[in-house]
Amino acid sequence: MIPVAAVLTDIEGTTTPIAFVHEVLFPYARARMSDWCKLRMDDPVIGEVARLAPGQPVDETLLGWMERDEKITPLKTIQGMIWAEGYAKGEITGVVYPDVAPALKRWAKAGAKLFVYSSGSVAAQKLLFGHSNEGDLTPLFQGFFDTGVGAKREAKSYELICRGTNIAAAEFLFLSDVEAELDAAAAAGLRTCQLVRAADATKPGRRHATAADFADVARQFGLPASP
Repeated sequence: MIPVAAVLTDIEGTTTPIAFVHEVLFPYARARMSDWCKLRMDDPVIGEVARLAPGQPVDETLLGWMERDEKITPLKTIQGMIWAEGYAKGEITGVVYPDVAPALKRWAKAGAKLFVYSSGSVAAQKLLFGHSNEGDLTPLFQGFFDTGVGAKREAKSYELICRGTNIAAAEFLFLSDVEAELDAAAAAGLRTCQLVRAADATKPGRRHATAADFADVARQFGLPASP
């Protein structure tokens, strides 16, 4: 079997507790959304929201998208901009599971290339990992991808990531807690593993390898599992 040369990881439910996103990040953005929009009505991203939902108040549109957890790029961009202010003020600290940072450091040291693919904007991804409870983890990654490359449940998105990184699909391992995302990655030729975090009450599927944490991933896929 071809060794794993690159790891592509999801964030929510994989590196980071779902509770952090839904109980910290989303409420922080929701509480500040209306005021943020009023102060930045000339920002191009506000114009993009207005184009997608003409005739409706921009802030109400954004809050509605948030309520439905829509994966819409302008929403994710604005959330990221609001969170940036929170991280800069020290009001938010990114959270990763205890097993994540040690594993990522071992894998990077061993020569594996690490990438992130999340529905959250690239800017938001970098903020979370750059201001994490384990310090600045961004230097460990070679690249970040968001919905700008495509939806996470479409095989084409993973094909584009492979093409953009110049790494063969067979050399990639994709980590996610969502079976439909893993299905799409597998259809594009990537190896896959579902993170089944007890704290997130993830239900294991049957179509992919499963792992309780990143140390378990390492043991199953031949990545360094200890210092």
